[in-house]
Amino acid sequence: MAQQGLRGKSLVHIQDLSLPDIEHVLDVADKMVPAAEGKQRVTSAQGRLLATLFFEPSTRTRLSFEAAMARLGGQSLGFSEPKTSSAAKGETLADTVRVTSQYADVIVVRHPQEGAARLAQRFSRVPVINAGDGAGQHPTQTLLDLFTIRREKGPIGQQRVALVGDLKYGRTVHSLAQGLARFGTEMVLVAPPTLQMPRDQVEDLKHAGARVTLATRLEEVVGSADVLYVTRIQKERFPDLEEYRKVAGTYTVDAELLAQAKRSAIVLHPLPRVGEIDPEVDSTQHAKYFQQAFYGVPVRMAILSLILGLGE
Repeated sequence: MAQQGLRGKSLVHIQDLSLPDIEHVLDVADKMVPAAEGKQRVTSAQGRLLATLFFEPSTRTRLSFEAAMARLGGQSLGFSEPKTSSAAKGETLADTVRVTSQYADVIVVRHPQEGAARLAQRFSRVPVINAGDGAGQHPTQTLLDLFTIRREKGPIGQQRVALVGDLKYGRTVHSLAQGLARFGTEMVLVAPPTLQMPRDQVEDLKHAGARVTLATRLEEVVGSADVLYVTRIQKERFPDLEEYRKVAGTYTVDAELLAQAKRSAIVLHPLPRVGEIDPEVDSTQHAKYFQQAFYGVPVRMAILSLILGLGE
């Protein structure tokens, strides 16, 4: 669904954005970097409130949204733990959203159930931003990932991107792959057979114009990749713990592996990492995942600014 501008709109799925929408968000985010670094003062969101409803743990997404709102001059309210909300008393998501939308100008929701953000959108009187819904979508992570690739590597469509790890349950790669497809980017999907991206999603990527190949061995891919996008094997998404144990630790990016990589290749990760990137990589020229985490602030500043109509 292409939008004509983001003002007053919800952002639940990356498909809610047209390619011009995505490019506009990235352009605005470029301008927000000095303010995100604290080098410029912005007050455009003064008097505006962001509500963060996090029914699932988060560090970077929640804090970067709150930092983004603060850098714009606005304020945040909400909860980071459902036990501290009326959800612990049995209140439905619909009612939580109905009430919260009376207090805030925009709502950010993270929830363990796929489709929860779309449900929240139905019951909210203000725009809703999806901060992750189960194994579904994480569109603002996609935008900051695209922003990182563009800032660190150049034109997105000219890169060869290897998506590595849990491609079955990983919502970040589901969203990112669809975003990359908009730019016609070449993708290599590297995963164990049991964690490979669902076939229907792969076909959708090809239909959208992406060049997609599948692989199981990272060693065969690392030498030709411009971007290694590494994800953790998400234990909490597995319905069967034994299935998780069989694939845990399948891929590890370390200095030995990166000796085969292009000198200009970058390593990204949505974080947190739990062993799939060796700390020795942190000091190499390839490591861009902490810079990627920072880029969440200017990108989310851009998203909030555009949705709230702050000098669009």
